[in-house]
Amino acid sequence: MLKDVWVLLTTKWDFFGKLLLEHIEISLAAILIAIVFGGLVGILISEYQKSAKPTLGVINFLYTIPSISMLGFLIPFSGIGNATAVIALTIYALLPMVRNTYTGMTNVDPAILEAAKGMGSTKKQILFRVQLPLAMPVILSGIRNMVTMTIALAGIASFIGAGGLGVAIYRGITTNNAAMTIAGSLLIAVLALFVDFLLGVVEKRMNLHGKKARKQNRIMAVTALVLIGCLIAGIAVSRRSNKVIHLATKPMTEQYILGEMLKTVIEQDTDLTVDLTQGVGGGTSNIEPAMESGEFDLYPEYTGTGWNMVLKRNSLYSEDQFDQLQKEYQNKLGLTWDVMLGFNDTYGIAVRKEIADRYGLKTYSDLKKVNGKLIFGAEYDFFERKDGYDKLCSTYGLTFKSTSDMDMGLKYQAINSGKIDIMPVNTTDGQLSQADVRVLEDDKKMYPSYQCGIVVRREILDKYPELDTALQKFDKILTEDDMQEMNYEVETKKKEPADVAKTFLTEKGLVK
Repeated sequence: MLKDVWVLLTTKWDFFGKLLLEHIEISLAAILIAIVFGGLVGILISEYQKSAKPTLGVINFLYTIPSISMLGFLIPFSGIGNATAVIALTIYALLPMVRNTYTGMTNVDPAILEAAKGMGSTKKQILFRVQLPLAMPVILSGIRNMVTMTIALAGIASFIGAGGLGVAIYRGITTNNAAMTIAGSLLIAVLALFVDFLLGVVEKRMNLHGKKARKQNRIMAVTALVLIGCLIAGIAVSRRSNKVIHLATKPMTEQYILGEMLKTVIEQDTDLTVDLTQGVGGGTSNIEPAMESGEFDLYPEYTGTGWNMVLKRNSLYSEDQFDQLQKEYQNKLGLTWDVMLGFNDTYGIAVRKEIADRYGLKTYSDLKKVNGKLIFGAEYDFFERKDGYDKLCSTYGLTFKSTSDMDMGLKYQAINSGKIDIMPVNTTDGQLSQADVRVLEDDKKMYPSYQCGIVVRREILDKYPELDTALQKFDKILTEDDMQEMNYEVETKKKEPADVAKTFLTEKGLVK
């Protein structure tokens, strides 16, 4: 495994290097805001003691909110992406920063402060020349803890479409690629330890006294500020483009592949640059609102999902309703189904083969024989979808022993190891043919059609007509067998989505 991780890091360093820079950018923004704001709050509550208890109480309360919940709370206000990630990380970073600043300031010996006052020092002079320098060791200790925690926690940012090394971790889980998950985790750990080491050096330097030491500290501080400024400027310049298309994908193997296909063809056939955000957590529930707000410009979607989750229809979708689907997308949302890819990725229900044989399970209706006996495992949004868990249970009169929420990429591992007994699958799942399961017949035809197409903002098509020309190359280019085979290449043969996408496009003559 370690060899696989090393090979992956060396051969795909352009991918990991980009994620590393994004991780540093997100973490650095949160750290700097927390240091400034948290430091000011800590100083203020040390001066006004009556405000200390309620202030620390509020910050403590915020700190107890799970990170996933915090991101969910913030999305309606700040959308998805880096801004929300920075806000959430800053909130979590405030507690150690405020608490250590407050502790350091209040633990300064009152006799020293009194002596400074007796020598004629002003309140401002006492604060900056006596109290803060004496409190600095405690403050620096808080900064070290806060920085390490922030870098580690920034991995969760990928769940809401932000960048960073969490993208590699999440993609590895989704595509059943343990080496990628380990590589992303390892880089986060190394980054956190390296920064902690640097701060340890700074902390030791702060304890050195004398004219020479102070001069060296000033030089090091200026150098650090220049390097940080250059990093921020470099990131800003690299992102400055007037012709950027923002493409999003869901956390599914086939969507990773489709994203790479779209990016390759658009950038080849036009002078547009594609900013690809892979594996947005929550899928449609987070991507579609971001499409309406203009944060994303296009993404692969499925007709049945659009009908039930986006338009909130309770009826069963069929493809003869496509014109109505298209009309409501255009009139209500300013979006359009620009091109249909040609394959149907509908749901199915799979049971461990040993259980299916034991109870003679062939159809969904047969599951009533084992009501209350099986453990049902599924990805998070399946339990919230109108066409998901509740509809399955109500349509077929089913009950289960228990349910288990898990990432889509872990379902097959869970059922193969016996952790769950039954799960929803997609007809294009790459691991489906290799799993020891039986896909049951939907005898009441509960699941609608899920034809895959590309949803695009009308505004962006009007602005860049050449984008539509590029996208039309994907019209009915894929079949279910094509998609399942490519998913298998990624999930089982451990190939990169970009490589699989390029091979397919080359075979179809779409790339040179």
